[in-house]
Amino acid sequence: MTDAPFRPFDTHLDEAVALDLLRQATHGADDGELFLERRRSEAIVLDDGRVKTASYDASEGYGLRAVRGEVAGYAHSTEISESALRRGMDTARLAVGAGGGTLADAPKGTNTRLYTDQNPMADASFAGKIDLLREIDAYARALDPRVIQVSATLAAGLQEVEILRPEGLRLSDIRPMARLNISVIVEQNGRRESGGMGGGGRYGLARLMDPAHWQSVAREALRIALVNLDAVPAPAGVMDVVLGAGWPGILLHEAIGHGLEGDFNRKKTSAFSGLMGQRIAAKGVTVLDDGTIPDRRGSLSFDDEGTPSQRNVLIDDGVLVGYMQDRQNARLMGVAPTGNGRRESHAHIPMPRMTNTYMLGGDTDPAEIVASLKDGIYAVGFGGGQVDITNGKFVFSCTEAYRVQNGVIGAPVKGATLIGDGATALQKIRAIGNDMAMDPGIGNCGKAGQWVPVGVGQPTLMIGGLTVGGSAA
Repeated sequence: MTDAPFRPFDTHLDEAVALDLLRQATHGADDGELFLERRRSEAIVLDDGRVKTASYDASEGYGLRAVRGEVAGYAHSTEISESALRRGMDTARLAVGAGGGTLADAPKGTNTRLYTDQNPMADASFAGKIDLLREIDAYARALDPRVIQVSATLAAGLQEVEILRPEGLRLSDIRPMARLNISVIVEQNGRRESGGMGGGGRYGLARLMDPAHWQSVAREALRIALVNLDAVPAPAGVMDVVLGAGWPGILLHEAIGHGLEGDFNRKKTSAFSGLMGQRIAAKGVTVLDDGTIPDRRGSLSFDDEGTPSQRNVLIDDGVLVGYMQDRQNARLMGVAPTGNGRRESHAHIPMPRMTNTYMLGGDTDPAEIVASLKDGIYAVGFGGGQVDITNGKFVFSCTEAYRVQNGVIGAPVKGATLIGDGATALQKIRAIGNDMAMDPGIGNCGKAGQWVPVGVGQPTLMIGGLTVGGSAA
């Protein structure tokens, strides 16, 4: 693929023809759009001193949608041409039928730019990226003689988007992404443990390739691995849990965030359905979804339907005040879209999705929160988790956690899982720290087979009475 700017209406398709075909597809529909996309991405993995993989991917295509009521017709193709779009028009129109709908108002345009439009992959040569990964490998091994294996990944990509709407509105966006991940394996007395750290955002690779950055990432990965070397089996039972700031917000994202997406609530399949205006969380709990934070992994200048991103308050001082909406579900629920219509690519239909979801900080010193924990777990790192949207029940595994007794942080524990449900956990928040932080830029969110980048965040929290699954009674 060329590095020339993505101009589908100059090189592939006449804009007037595309608009005419889009209008034919959406005649009598409630909504619809033509989504054009080009993606380029690369990833290099150095594992145990050798280049394990080096990949480069490039793709482009269109997605054409016509919406009527609860039904959407969607056609997509990797070929951007009049003939391909004409075939797509016939497919999308099947959802409209005889029509009769009134086309929804177009989203308001925006000149806001939340990130650079420069290609992050161009910040260094291929050889330079390999050299950096080898330098990371050597640095991490030199930090501690117990390091026996290092893996480092450098990844970057650029998504270029054009959205054309039936009333003639045309929107363009260039979305960069860069990420660095480092993991280490340590060994001591025959025991092996691992630790990992990474992050990134919508900016160039140059920021991640700064020695001050990657060296701190390597040190943190090593610290986590060494902590795990000393970990003892986790206790099991119902106990109070303190969650650290930042990445532990992934529990908030999964256990609560998905349940506040518009489609689940319109269909009344969410644990939070029908609770608008009611208290669903402890006082002091304010949760937002904000796609407008500059350079953040989950941010978008406008969503994949053309709606400008917003700072949406979902829970205000414990009261449910908003859901995250795309255009279709917002229209069916009689509310305004919130800039949360997202799709994985041109081959996927948009749906309500989170951007950067976080809880605002409180006024309590985090040290005081931990000191008030009589007998429980202090969890500061999370791995995978599972959530049932219909009832909010979740199970999360901890990657870094500690036993706390009488306010004193004790030994790290291994094998701890947190079990509960989002609605109950919200009500049992007993203390909120003043240290709200966002994650380092590592989040990916899956829904209905689609994956999109997201951000999470929270302050230190104490939640009472969670079930901890562990290895010891």
